[in-house]
Amino acid sequence: MDPGHPFGLGTLPYGSFTAPGSPDPRVGVAVGDLVLDLTAAARALLPADAALFAAGTLDGLLAAGPATWARVRAAITGWLTDERHRPVLEPLLVPTEFTTPRLPFTVADYTDFYASEEHATNLGRLFRPDGAPLTPNWKHLPVGYHGRAGTVVVSGTPVVRPSGARRAPDGEIVFGPTARLDFEAEVGFVVGAPSTPGRPVPLAEADRHLFGVCLVNDWSARDIQSFEYVPLGPFLGKSFATSVSPWVVPLAALRHARVAPPPRDPRPLPYLDDAGAEPWGLDLELTVTLNGHQISRPPFAGVYWTAAQQLAHLTVNGAPLRTGDLFASGTVSGPRREQRGSLIELTWNGAEPLVLPDGGERAFLLDGDEVTIGGTAPGPDGGRIWLGEVRGRVRAAAPG
Repeated sequence: MDPGHPFGLGTLPYGSFTAPGSPDPRVGVAVGDLVLDLTAAARALLPADAALFAAGTLDGLLAAGPATWARVRAAITGWLTDERHRPVLEPLLVPTEFTTPRLPFTVADYTDFYASEEHATNLGRLFRPDGAPLTPNWKHLPVGYHGRAGTVVVSGTPVVRPSGARRAPDGEIVFGPTARLDFEAEVGFVVGAPSTPGRPVPLAEADRHLFGVCLVNDWSARDIQSFEYVPLGPFLGKSFATSVSPWVVPLAALRHARVAPPPRDPRPLPYLDDAGAEPWGLDLELTVTLNGHQISRPPFAGVYWTAAQQLAHLTVNGAPLRTGDLFASGTVSGPRREQRGSLIELTWNGAEPLVLPDGGERAFLLDGDEVTIGGTAPGPDGGRIWLGEVRGRVRAAAPG
């Protein structure tokens, strides 16, 4: 294996896949341009933990908790660096191009936050031009909403243009396919070990529950969303599809990416106050391409509310975590135009369309458009590790 490959030994992300001649799902580990069949490898080399991978999803591993996560990662690293295991492993390494990714874990609940100050400010300026860009609560707690777990799909799944009620430009209320389909470049966090009902999870215990990260595209129908969201927030304009990358990168692979979060003013409430605590900011670099053309590079390091704070807020009222809970950061945007993580910001709600290399313009997504979100993070020895990518192509609205 190429030691410089971004899916090298410093990454070792987990996923679920099928391969030709083997229709049953398997748990896999990405190793360079190959996928290690962990379901089979564990039976041979880690029999005490083999049951964790038997179902072909990450569910068993997620629920097992941090001690098991560390033991399994250490075992896999040992197998791949010890020539004695080559005869067992070589037949279990499948070229990635011959595999079909599956949703890596069963999504229990899905929550989407609104944690990027630049994104929230941009949308505030667009929709409240005569008022303060940020709502009064925004710097006091991580604003979020509960999404729909049943429409979280794996990368590569087509996204059908949704229909709904919306206000036409002439003011008439109409029903039909969205005319303002958008993407949102986000980072997702995957919950492993559950928590006790009624007991909040403090900041210091986040790493006991958070297993890893994935990339998220929270597709949005802006016209449906803007008509429906008062007074209870996003609903049908968001719930039709949320795409996730096929690989979950364990937090253990991101230890070189930890950075201090941005300064907070005012100081957060005590349950969110991370001053002097282990830093939970992550220096991740995202890229967004539309039909193969890069249109944005959102920086995650500047996101105002960290994953640990979002987790603390999710549970502060006593709501328990469940294995497979997924929560996302919300759209990641930076201070410059080329760092905005959605079309509504990049085109300023359609007023400033993007010009593509073929001469075409985009205010919002057209049928046939493909959006790809990728990401990297600092790795060992000054290199970078890959977070994979999440892809989705827009299909025309269903008839009827």
